[in-house]
Amino acid sequence: MYEDVPEFTLRAVLLGLAIGCLICFTNLSLGLQSGWISMMSIQSALIGFLISRTLPIPLTPQEIIVVQTTAVATGTMPLAAGFVGILPALTLLDETRDGSSPIHMTWIAAVGWSCSVAFFGVFLSPPIRKQVIIEEELPFPSGTATAHLISVLHQLPPPESNIRQRHTYHHVQDEEENTLAEEIVEDMVDETPEEDEHEREMVEHEGWHDLIWSFAASGSLTLAAFFYPFLFAIPLFGNYLAKEWLWYFTPSLSYVGQGVIMGFPTTLSMNLGMFVGWAILSPLSKWSGWAPGAVGDMSNGARGWILWISLGIMCADSVVSLLPVAWEYFQDVMKPFQRGYTSIGENGEQLKNNETETPDRLVPNSWVAVGLLLSISIGTFLVWIVFGNEGIKPWATLLGFILGGMLSIIGVRALGETDLNPVSGLGKISQLFFAWIQPGNIVANIIAGGVAEAGAQQAGDLMQDLKTGHLCHASPRAQFFGQLIGSSVSILVTTTAYTLYNRAYVIPGPSFPAPTAYVWLSLARLLRDGQLPENSATFMIAFSVLFGSLSALKTYTAKREHWIAKWIPSGVAFAIGFLNTPSFSIARLIGGVMEYVYRTRYAKDKGDIRLVVIASGFVLGEGVVSIVSLILRTLGVGVASCFGCGHGLCGGCPAASGM
Repeated sequence: MYEDVPEFTLRAVLLGLAIGCLICFTNLSLGLQSGWISMMSIQSALIGFLISRTLPIPLTPQEIIVVQTTAVATGTMPLAAGFVGILPALTLLDETRDGSSPIHMTWIAAVGWSCSVAFFGVFLSPPIRKQVIIEEELPFPSGTATAHLISVLHQLPPPESNIRQRHTYHHVQDEEENTLAEEIVEDMVDETPEEDEHEREMVEHEGWHDLIWSFAASGSLTLAAFFYPFLFAIPLFGNYLAKEWLWYFTPSLSYVGQGVIMGFPTTLSMNLGMFVGWAILSPLSKWSGWAPGAVGDMSNGARGWILWISLGIMCADSVVSLLPVAWEYFQDVMKPFQRGYTSIGENGEQLKNNETETPDRLVPNSWVAVGLLLSISIGTFLVWIVFGNEGIKPWATLLGFILGGMLSIIGVRALGETDLNPVSGLGKISQLFFAWIQPGNIVANIIAGGVAEAGAQQAGDLMQDLKTGHLCHASPRAQFFGQLIGSSVSILVTTTAYTLYNRAYVIPGPSFPAPTAYVWLSLARLLRDGQLPENSATFMIAFSVLFGSLSALKTYTAKREHWIAKWIPSGVAFAIGFLNTPSFSIARLIGGVMEYVYRTRYAKDKGDIRLVVIASGFVLGEGVVSIVSLILRTLGVGVASCFGCGHGLCGGCPAASGM
């Protein structure tokens, strides 16, 4: 019956591209500001549905899935191609220290680099889907939540799934966050048909109103802050703390919206890290003479000193949280070699026949084989063209693709089980590997690590969409086409946006500090020369051991669905509090508190979906208006007044240009 339903249509693809381009600009801006981006699959489905209701013939549920699949593929390119981390890191190279001059890519070079990594993960997805979605039936909470949302909005029966929910598990990835999914799944699974109908009517009738006012409020505040930068750099704790210790407040509604999406436990972990890093360790390193430079200096200041503790926490947390997934994967690989193993399932069915789709709706294996071969070979060639032999050898790039394929399996399994795609940890594993096979070459270390990370990140993000499609009976082939088109268009959109940002702003700089760029470069430098700032190694080891233990405890309690797991601090979220100045974390905590209060006191009456709509408007409003600000800055339009910017922290004001 589903074969006759419209799925891969021109209007679905165009709508997905339009939403994806907005998300792409938003993610690029937010990623360069804080190192955080979002798939926004739930938001894409919501916005697609709202727009669909204005059309003469509304989109079918399967078309909505193509919309959100295309939007996700388009919107996540800033992370997949390294525009928020790897490319800014290459501009920070120092010839004396690193043996290579800074690399500033032209538009055409950035397009070539993006093409080299844009499609590898797309072609990895179909064969991995067969294993993790069809055979193992991993839950993929965000993909399952999106499927339930689409079913509610279209008055369909709830999707059949064996959701192994992690109701108490919350985690943040420094580039990507999906932690709202589990609450949405839990709420929707328990709803009655009458509640489903109420939810659908609420979203349809009130959704546009909520989205428009939240979008307008966030956009207006962002535009006002362009002309009056003081609005986004309020010295809430006094001018002294703002100027000398970077304690100021950015009342960005986008950050508030991100906090809503992240959830209270995650934002609380982030702010605990912010307090420890910026209120304790930063003054300690400054007053002890370990970081004699200005507090905000990433080379010899307190911010650069606490970066290493953050790096240690992220590595320890990522590795420990990956161990159970890697162990389970190893056990699955070894099962066919164990005595007494059978491929017969519990109910007597053959596992290899679990596929529910007909061959004409699947992606043929021949397409996958040819696509992987072409994406790897062309990608290796393009990387060689862009960076040359001195940057990275072709054989090293080829190894990066192979390593990326292996790491993507681990990443996808982790995502399927916990809703966390640990690309940060996987990227660091790849850096360690390439420091061993090509020692001393920082450029090769960063690039090859980026190639490996891109495949793992893209395959994982697209797997969430395939889970949604599987539960809602959408064609995997239609989603595959949407992913290819979205990734192709996003190459030009992301590259153009990044080039414009580079022309209008200093990156990294006051407006766009690109914190993850320093993480990539710092680890590459450490692996090259082994030098750490004074006394940072001691704190790095201590915090790594602490959060490695907490990560193990969190994983153990989460598997047993114990309530305490939710409140054990997330190591990666804690580390993000170190990376970003307090202004980025405080506003997100406000959003987290809003989410907690709304969910615990008002959600029974109005549902969680309304808050998701409002948060989406906040995030998209700033992202879209940032395009306007970018155009104004490119045209030479400056700020209207620098009133209140005496602390020198206002982006765009002359007083901040020297930072």
